[in-house]
Amino acid sequence: MRRVYMDANATTPLLPEVMEAMRPYWMEHFGNASSIHLHGQEARKAVDRARETMAEFFNCHDAEVVFNSGGTEGDNTAIFGLLHPGDHFITTSIEHSAILEASRRMLHRGMETTFVPPLPNGLIDPNDILRAIRPQTRLISVMLANNETGVIQPVEQIGKIAAETGVFFHIDAVQGAGKIPIDVRRIGCHLLSISAHKMHGPKGVGAMFVRRGTPVESLLVGGSHERRRRAGTENVAGIVGLARAAELAMHSLEDGTIDRLSGLRYKLESELLKISGTGVNGSDDGKYIPRVANTSNIWFDQLEGEALVIALDLKGVAVSGGSACHSGATEPSHVLMAMGLDKARARASLRFSLLKTVTEADVEYVLSVVPEAVERLRALAPVEAGTLG
Repeated sequence: MRRVYMDANATTPLLPEVMEAMRPYWMEHFGNASSIHLHGQEARKAVDRARETMAEFFNCHDAEVVFNSGGTEGDNTAIFGLLHPGDHFITTSIEHSAILEASRRMLHRGMETTFVPPLPNGLIDPNDILRAIRPQTRLISVMLANNETGVIQPVEQIGKIAAETGVFFHIDAVQGAGKIPIDVRRIGCHLLSISAHKMHGPKGVGAMFVRRGTPVESLLVGGSHERRRRAGTENVAGIVGLARAAELAMHSLEDGTIDRLSGLRYKLESELLKISGTGVNGSDDGKYIPRVANTSNIWFDQLEGEALVIALDLKGVAVSGGSACHSGATEPSHVLMAMGLDKARARASLRFSLLKTVTEADVEYVLSVVPEAVERLRALAPVEAGTLG
Protein backbone atom coordinates (compact mmCIF):
# COMPACT_ATOMS: atom_id res chain seq x y z
CA MET A 1 0.00 0.00 0.00
CA ARG A 2 1.19 3.52 -0.78
CA ARG A 3 1.83 5.56 2.38
CA VAL A 4 1.74 9.35 2.53
CA TYR A 5 2.82 11.15 5.69
CA MET A 6 0.98 14.43 6.30
CA ASP A 7 1.71 14.94 9.98
CA ALA A 8 4.90 17.01 9.69
CA ASN A 9 3.86 19.30 12.55
CA ALA A 10 4.14 16.30 14.88
CA THR A 11 7.62 15.37 13.66
CA THR A 12 9.69 15.09 10.50
CA PRO A 13 12.17 12.47 9.25
CA LEU A 14 15.89 13.19 9.14
CA LEU A 15 17.05 14.39 5.76
CA PRO A 16 19.93 12.27 4.39
CA GLU A 17 22.29 15.26 4.59
CA VAL A 18 21.50 15.64 8.30
CA MET A 19 22.13 11.96 8.97
CA GLU A 20 25.49 12.09 7.20
CA ALA A 21 26.55 15.20 9.13
CA MET A 22 25.75 13.50 12.44
CA ARG A 23 27.28 10.10 11.72
CA PRO A 24 30.94 10.86 12.59
CA TYR A 25 30.00 12.24 16.00
CA TRP A 26 28.50 8.94 17.09
CA MET A 27 31.59 6.96 16.07
CA GLU A 28 35.01 8.45 15.24
CA HIS A 29 34.54 11.88 16.85
CA PHE A 30 32.81 10.73 20.01
CA GLY A 31 34.65 13.04 22.43
CA ASN A 32 33.19 15.12 25.22
CA ALA A 33 33.21 18.76 24.12
CA SER A 34 34.43 19.78 27.59
CA SER A 35 37.58 17.62 27.41
CA ILE A 36 40.85 19.35 26.51
CA HIS A 37 42.50 16.46 24.61
CA LEU A 38 42.20 15.99 20.85
CA HIS A 39 38.95 14.04 21.00
CA GLY A 40 37.35 16.78 23.08
CA GLN A 41 38.75 19.52 20.84
CA GLU A 42 37.17 17.89 17.78
CA ALA A 43 33.81 17.80 19.52
CA ARG A 44 34.18 21.40 20.73
CA LYS A 45 34.94 22.62 17.22
CA ALA A 46 31.79 20.91 15.95
CA VAL A 47 29.67 22.55 18.65
CA ASP A 48 31.24 25.94 17.95
CA ARG A 49 30.57 25.63 14.21
CA ALA A 50 26.99 24.64 14.95
CA ARG A 51 26.61 27.66 17.23
CA GLU A 52 27.77 29.93 14.42
CA THR A 53 25.18 28.39 12.10
CA MET A 54 22.39 28.85 14.63
CA ALA A 55 23.47 32.46 15.20
CA GLU A 56 23.00 33.02 11.47
CA PHE A 57 19.65 31.22 11.63
CA PHE A 58 18.42 33.51 14.45
CA ASN A 59 20.39 36.62 13.32
CA CYS A 60 22.10 36.99 16.68
CA HIS A 61 25.54 36.74 18.27
CA ASP A 62 27.11 33.31 18.78
CA ALA A 63 27.11 33.87 22.55
CA GLU A 64 23.32 34.26 22.50
CA VAL A 65 22.73 30.66 21.30
CA VAL A 66 22.06 28.01 23.95
CA PHE A 67 21.69 24.35 22.97
CA ASN A 68 19.15 22.25 24.89
CA SER A 69 16.85 19.24 24.53
CA GLY A 70 14.12 20.93 22.49
CA GLY A 71 11.10 23.20 22.50
CA THR A 72 9.61 22.09 25.80
CA GLU A 73 12.83 22.79 27.69
CA GLY A 74 13.17 26.15 25.97
CA ASP A 75 9.61 27.16 26.81
CA ASN A 76 9.99 25.98 30.41
CA THR A 77 13.29 27.85 30.75
CA ALA A 78 11.68 31.13 29.71
CA ILE A 79 8.93 30.78 32.33
CA PHE A 80 10.72 29.14 35.26
CA GLY A 81 13.92 31.03 34.60
CA LEU A 82 12.43 34.54 34.54
CA LEU A 83 9.35 34.61 36.77
CA HIS A 84 9.33 35.08 40.52
CA PRO A 85 6.56 35.19 43.17
CA GLY A 86 4.42 38.28 42.65
CA ASP A 87 5.20 38.54 38.92
CA HIS A 88 2.48 38.63 36.26
CA PHE A 89 2.78 36.56 33.08
CA ILE A 90 0.91 37.08 29.79
CA THR A 91 0.48 34.34 27.22
CA THR A 92 -2.32 33.15 24.93
CA SER A 93 -4.93 30.44 25.20
CA ILE A 94 -3.67 28.75 22.02
CA GLU A 95 -0.11 28.04 23.14
CA HIS A 96 1.58 24.65 23.24
CA SER A 97 1.13 22.64 26.43
CA ALA A 98 4.77 23.35 27.33
CA ILE A 99 3.70 26.94 27.99
CA LEU A 100 0.22 26.30 29.33
CA GLU A 101 1.19 23.62 31.84
CA ALA A 102 4.22 25.59 33.02
CA SER A 103 2.03 28.64 33.63
CA ARG A 104 -0.41 26.56 35.66
CA ARG A 105 2.44 25.30 37.82
CA MET A 106 3.59 28.88 38.38
CA LEU A 107 0.17 29.74 39.78
CA HIS A 108 1.00 27.55 42.78
CA ARG A 109 4.22 29.52 43.25
CA GLY A 110 2.49 32.88 43.57
CA MET A 111 2.56 34.06 39.96
CA GLU A 112 -0.60 34.98 38.06
CA THR A 113 -1.13 34.39 34.34
CA THR A 114 -3.42 36.15 31.86
CA PHE A 115 -4.42 33.98 28.91
CA VAL A 116 -5.26 36.20 25.94
CA PRO A 117 -7.80 34.55 23.59
CA PRO A 118 -7.45 34.63 19.81
CA LEU A 119 -9.82 36.16 17.32
CA PRO A 120 -12.08 33.62 15.55
CA ASN A 121 -9.55 33.49 12.70
CA GLY A 122 -6.81 32.30 15.08
CA LEU A 123 -4.85 35.55 15.23
CA ILE A 124 -3.87 37.22 18.48
CA ASP A 125 -4.70 40.94 18.56
CA PRO A 126 -1.62 42.82 19.82
CA ASN A 127 -3.92 45.37 21.44
CA ASP A 128 -5.28 42.60 23.66
CA ILE A 129 -1.70 41.92 24.80
CA LEU A 130 -1.22 45.63 25.52
CA ARG A 131 -4.45 45.83 27.53
CA ALA A 132 -3.37 42.84 29.65
CA ILE A 133 -0.12 44.46 30.81
CA ARG A 134 0.08 45.47 34.48
CA PRO A 135 2.84 47.06 36.57
CA GLN A 136 3.73 43.53 37.77
CA THR A 137 3.96 42.07 34.24
CA ARG A 138 7.42 40.58 33.72
CA LEU A 139 7.04 38.24 30.75
CA ILE A 140 4.98 37.85 27.56
CA SER A 141 5.11 34.58 25.62
CA VAL A 142 3.45 34.18 22.22
CA MET A 143 4.07 31.43 19.66
CA LEU A 144 5.37 32.35 16.22
CA ALA A 145 3.08 29.94 14.34
CA ASN A 146 0.31 27.81 15.78
CA ASN A 147 0.98 24.09 15.65
CA GLU A 148 -2.63 23.19 14.81
CA THR A 149 -3.82 25.91 12.40
CA GLY A 150 -0.49 27.20 11.11
CA VAL A 151 -1.59 30.81 11.73
CA ILE A 152 1.41 33.15 12.02
CA GLN A 153 1.14 35.57 14.91
CA PRO A 154 2.03 39.31 14.74
CA VAL A 155 5.14 38.91 16.89
CA GLU A 156 6.87 42.04 15.59
CA GLN A 157 4.00 44.21 16.79
CA ILE A 158 3.98 42.41 20.13
CA GLY A 159 7.76 42.85 20.35
CA LYS A 160 7.31 46.62 20.02
CA ILE A 161 4.73 46.57 22.81
CA ALA A 162 7.12 44.61 25.02
CA ALA A 163 9.94 47.07 24.32
CA GLU A 164 7.77 50.12 25.01
CA THR A 165 6.51 48.70 28.31
CA GLY A 166 9.78 47.17 29.51
CA VAL A 167 8.48 43.58 29.58
CA PHE A 168 10.52 40.52 28.62
CA PHE A 169 9.26 38.75 25.47
CA HIS A 170 9.59 35.04 24.66
CA ILE A 171 8.59 33.31 21.43
CA ASP A 172 7.88 29.61 20.96
CA ALA A 173 9.09 29.33 17.35
CA VAL A 174 8.99 25.53 17.15
CA GLN A 175 6.40 25.43 14.34
CA GLY A 176 7.66 28.49 12.51
CA ALA A 177 11.34 27.55 12.38
CA GLY A 178 12.39 26.51 8.90
CA LYS A 179 9.07 27.60 7.38
CA ILE A 180 9.41 31.37 7.73
CA PRO A 181 12.54 33.50 8.28
CA ILE A 182 13.47 34.24 11.89
CA ASP A 183 15.15 37.53 12.78
CA VAL A 184 15.29 38.07 16.52
CA ARG A 185 16.65 41.60 16.06
CA ARG A 186 13.71 42.67 13.93
CA ILE A 187 11.19 40.93 16.20
CA GLY A 188 12.71 42.39 19.35
CA CYS A 189 12.31 39.31 21.54
CA HIS A 190 14.50 38.42 24.50
CA LEU A 191 14.12 34.64 24.21
CA LEU A 192 13.11 32.26 21.44
CA SER A 193 12.82 28.45 21.40
CA ILE A 194 13.09 25.93 18.56
CA SER A 195 13.24 22.14 18.22
CA ALA A 196 15.26 20.22 15.63
CA HIS A 197 12.78 17.44 14.93
CA LYS A 198 10.18 19.81 13.49
CA MET A 199 12.57 20.82 10.69
CA HIS A 200 14.05 17.48 9.56
CA GLY A 201 16.60 17.31 12.37
CA PRO A 202 16.95 14.77 15.21
CA LYS A 203 14.62 14.42 18.18
CA GLY A 204 15.81 15.43 21.62
CA VAL A 205 17.79 18.53 20.69
CA GLY A 206 16.90 22.18 20.25
CA ALA A 207 18.22 25.67 20.74
CA MET A 208 17.29 28.95 22.38
CA PHE A 209 18.13 32.50 21.56
CA VAL A 210 18.82 34.32 24.84
CA ARG A 211 19.50 38.01 24.36
CA ARG A 212 22.57 39.33 26.14
CA GLY A 213 21.68 40.68 29.56
CA THR A 214 18.45 38.69 29.92
CA PRO A 215 18.50 37.47 33.55
CA VAL A 216 17.15 33.98 32.91
CA GLU A 217 18.14 31.26 35.37
CA SER A 218 19.11 27.80 34.14
CA LEU A 219 16.70 24.92 34.73
CA LEU A 220 19.64 22.52 35.01
CA VAL A 221 22.57 23.19 37.30
CA GLY A 222 25.86 21.36 37.49
CA GLY A 223 28.81 21.95 35.18
CA SER A 224 29.65 25.16 33.34
CA HIS A 225 28.34 23.94 29.97
CA GLU A 226 26.73 26.41 27.55
CA ARG A 227 28.29 29.35 29.39
CA ARG A 228 26.49 28.22 32.54
CA ARG A 229 23.14 28.65 30.78
CA ARG A 230 22.38 24.92 30.63
CA ALA A 231 24.37 22.30 32.54
CA GLY A 232 24.94 18.84 31.07
CA THR A 233 27.30 17.21 28.57
CA GLU A 234 26.51 18.50 25.10
CA ASN A 235 24.73 16.18 22.67
CA VAL A 236 27.33 16.77 19.99
CA ALA A 237 25.78 14.60 17.26
CA GLY A 238 22.36 16.12 17.91
CA ILE A 239 23.73 19.66 17.88
CA VAL A 240 25.53 18.99 14.59
CA GLY A 241 22.28 17.59 13.16
CA LEU A 242 20.29 20.62 14.30
CA ALA A 243 22.77 22.96 12.65
CA ARG A 244 22.75 21.03 9.37
CA ALA A 245 18.95 21.00 9.39
CA ALA A 246 19.02 24.76 9.99
CA GLU A 247 21.37 25.26 7.04
CA LEU A 248 19.06 23.29 4.77
CA ALA A 249 16.05 25.18 6.12
CA MET A 250 17.68 28.51 5.32
CA HIS A 251 18.34 27.32 1.77
CA SER A 252 14.73 26.16 1.39
CA LEU A 253 13.51 29.66 2.24
CA GLU A 254 15.45 31.00 -0.74
CA ASP A 255 15.35 28.27 -3.41
CA GLY A 256 11.61 28.06 -4.04
CA THR A 257 10.95 25.03 -1.80
CA ILE A 258 8.53 26.92 0.45
CA ASP A 259 6.68 28.38 -2.53
CA ARG A 260 6.32 24.89 -4.02
CA LEU A 261 5.08 23.60 -0.68
CA SER A 262 2.56 26.43 -0.43
CA GLY A 263 1.26 25.60 -3.90
CA LEU A 264 0.77 21.93 -3.03
CA ARG A 265 -0.96 22.87 0.23
CA TYR A 266 -3.26 25.18 -1.73
CA LYS A 267 -4.11 22.41 -4.17
CA LEU A 268 -4.85 19.96 -1.35
CA GLU A 269 -6.94 22.47 0.56
CA SER A 270 -8.95 23.80 -2.37
CA GLU A 271 -9.85 20.31 -3.56
CA LEU A 272 -10.83 19.09 -0.08
CA LEU A 273 -13.08 22.12 0.36
CA LYS A 274 -15.14 20.88 -2.58
CA ILE A 275 -16.45 18.21 -0.21
CA SER A 276 -19.72 19.40 1.29
CA GLY A 277 -19.74 20.48 4.93
CA THR A 278 -16.06 21.49 5.10
CA GLY A 279 -14.13 24.62 5.98
CA VAL A 280 -10.71 25.89 7.06
CA ASN A 281 -9.85 26.71 10.66
CA GLY A 282 -7.65 29.79 10.51
CA SER A 283 -9.44 31.69 7.74
CA ASP A 284 -11.66 34.77 7.70
CA ASP A 285 -14.26 34.84 4.91
CA GLY A 286 -11.77 35.41 2.14
CA LYS A 287 -9.57 37.81 4.14
CA TYR A 288 -5.89 36.84 4.04
CA ILE A 289 -4.71 35.23 7.26
CA PRO A 290 -0.95 34.46 7.30
CA ARG A 291 -0.22 30.76 7.73
CA VAL A 292 2.90 28.64 7.40
CA ALA A 293 3.09 27.06 3.96
CA ASN A 294 2.60 23.45 5.00
CA THR A 295 -0.43 23.50 7.32
CA SER A 296 -4.14 23.16 6.69
CA ASN A 297 -6.70 22.49 9.43
CA ILE A 298 -10.06 21.47 7.95
CA TRP A 299 -13.36 20.60 9.58
CA PHE A 300 -15.60 17.87 8.16
CA ASP A 301 -19.08 18.25 9.60
CA GLN A 302 -21.17 15.22 10.55
CA LEU A 303 -18.30 12.98 11.56
CA GLU A 304 -15.73 12.46 14.29
CA GLY A 305 -12.24 13.50 13.31
CA GLU A 306 -10.68 10.60 15.21
CA ALA A 307 -12.65 8.11 13.11
CA LEU A 308 -11.45 9.82 9.95
CA VAL A 309 -7.83 9.74 11.17
CA ILE A 310 -8.13 5.96 11.62
CA ALA A 311 -9.92 5.48 8.30
CA LEU A 312 -7.23 7.41 6.44
CA ASP A 313 -4.45 5.56 8.23
CA LEU A 314 -5.93 2.30 6.99
CA LYS A 315 -5.65 3.74 3.48
CA GLY A 316 -2.03 4.75 4.01
CA VAL A 317 -2.51 8.44 4.83
CA ALA A 318 -1.15 9.81 8.12
CA VAL A 319 -2.82 12.96 9.45
CA SER A 320 -3.81 14.11 12.93
CA GLY A 321 -6.69 15.61 14.84
CA GLY A 322 -4.43 18.23 16.44
CA SER A 323 -1.30 18.40 18.54
CA ALA A 324 0.60 15.13 18.94
CA CYS A 325 1.19 16.14 22.57
CA HIS A 326 -2.50 15.52 23.23
CA SER A 327 -2.85 12.23 21.36
CA GLY A 328 -5.57 10.13 22.92
CA ALA A 329 -7.15 13.09 24.73
CA THR A 330 -10.93 12.90 25.05
CA GLU A 331 -11.40 16.66 25.03
CA PRO A 332 -11.43 18.57 21.73
CA SER A 333 -8.53 20.83 20.74
CA HIS A 334 -8.03 23.72 23.16
CA VAL A 335 -6.83 25.80 20.22
CA LEU A 336 -9.99 25.35 18.19
CA MET A 337 -12.21 25.80 21.22
CA ALA A 338 -10.42 29.06 22.04
CA MET A 339 -11.15 30.21 18.48
CA GLY A 340 -14.86 29.77 19.18
CA LEU A 341 -15.63 26.42 17.55
CA ASP A 342 -18.19 24.27 19.31
CA LYS A 343 -17.14 20.80 20.49
CA ALA A 344 -18.69 19.05 17.52
CA ARG A 345 -16.82 21.05 14.90
CA ALA A 346 -13.59 21.01 16.90
CA ARG A 347 -13.79 17.21 17.08
CA ALA A 348 -14.58 17.06 13.37
CA SER A 349 -11.35 18.88 12.44
CA LEU A 350 -8.20 17.36 10.97
CA ARG A 351 -4.73 18.81 10.53
CA PHE A 352 -2.89 18.14 7.28
CA SER A 353 0.77 19.20 7.65
CA LEU A 354 3.01 18.55 4.67
CA LEU A 355 6.68 17.61 4.64
CA LYS A 356 9.01 19.72 2.51
CA THR A 357 9.68 16.56 0.51
CA VAL A 358 5.98 16.09 -0.39
CA THR A 359 5.29 15.41 -4.07
CA GLU A 360 2.37 16.20 -6.30
CA ALA A 361 1.72 12.46 -6.51
CA ASP A 362 1.43 12.38 -2.71
CA VAL A 363 -1.20 15.11 -2.80
CA GLU A 364 -3.08 13.39 -5.62
CA TYR A 365 -3.18 10.16 -3.62
CA VAL A 366 -4.56 11.92 -0.55
CA LEU A 367 -7.19 13.61 -2.68
CA SER A 368 -8.21 10.23 -4.07
CA VAL A 369 -8.67 8.78 -0.57
CA VAL A 370 -10.19 11.49 1.62
CA PRO A 371 -13.52 12.15 -0.15
CA GLU A 372 -14.35 8.44 -0.22
CA ALA A 373 -13.48 8.03 3.46
CA VAL A 374 -15.60 11.05 4.44
CA GLU A 375 -18.57 9.82 2.44
CA ARG A 376 -18.34 6.32 3.92
CA LEU A 377 -18.10 7.55 7.51
CA ARG A 378 -21.01 9.95 7.06
CA ALA A 379 -23.10 7.15 5.59
CA LEU A 380 -22.30 4.85 8.52
CA ALA A 381 -23.34 7.37 11.15
CA PRO A 382 -25.49 10.08 9.63
CA VAL A 383 -26.22 12.88 12.08
CA GLU A 384 -27.23 16.48 11.91
CA ALA A 385 -24.26 18.85 11.75
CA GLY A 386 -23.39 20.11 15.17
CA THR A 387 -25.04 17.34 17.18
CA LEU A 388 -21.93 15.32 17.99
CA GLY A 389 -21.13 15.73 21.66
